[in-house]
Amino acid sequence: MSVALVTGGSRGIGRATAILLAQSGYKVVVNFLQNKQAADEVVSIIRAHSGEAIAIKADIADELQVMAMFAEIDKVYGPVTALVNNAGILFQQSTVEELTAERINRVMATNVTGYFLCCREAVKRMALRHGGNGGAIVNVSSAASRLGAPGEYVDYAASKGAVDSLTIGLSLEVAAQGIRVNGVRPGLIYTDIHASGGEAGRVDRVKDLLPMKRGGQPEEVAEAIVWLLSEKASYVTGSFLDLAGGK
Repeated sequence: MSVALVTGGSRGIGRATAILLAQSGYKVVVNFLQNKQAADEVVSIIRAHSGEAIAIKADIADELQVMAMFAEIDKVYGPVTALVNNAGILFQQSTVEELTAERINRVMATNVTGYFLCCREAVKRMALRHGGNGGAIVNVSSAASRLGAPGEYVDYAASKGAVDSLTIGLSLEVAAQGIRVNGVRPGLIYTDIHASGGEAGRVDRVKDLLPMKRGGQPEEVAEAIVWLLSEKASYVTGSFLDLAGGK
């Protein structure tokens, strides 16, 4: 049975991905940090359609919590066969000269260290050399890794650039171990993350600058993630899908 862990699975892209994975036959683990009600709602939706899902609270920036989360999944469903590294944070729109070390470190702890830790624990379970049966990892990056997010979130963009490098490097390390590692780079998607940056309506403000003249939906990103995890993408690793309306 395929077991998928979606970090940050209670809202936005993570929520849409968790639901679609369940529809595709995966047992789904919905990771969350703060909003238990939202995570439980995702689990309820999945179970209402005869799927299997549980919610686990864990801060992916905390090594011990990550290890405990994977151990709990081992007990409930068996080892993870698919990982969606999706949990991420950003803060108020700022220029680089306004950033503090505390803010930068918090962004990097979740968006970079957290991804590394989850990848590490997944590889330990998936790799052929550890007795695993292979698996697939999708790291949710951002179009900001290519565009830099000047005047808004250069720290966030830099963290996603690191995610891209992790994706490339890890894909080469584990390709012979039956593990595929790919990334998606969403652009302007209608999710709550824009409110964290102080501008909930950001997508509508700038969508006309995109070639497609619209923002994207979380479900559109989820479709790409689930495809990359599936056997339909069996010869794809170290690759990225840009979901940014042509920008």
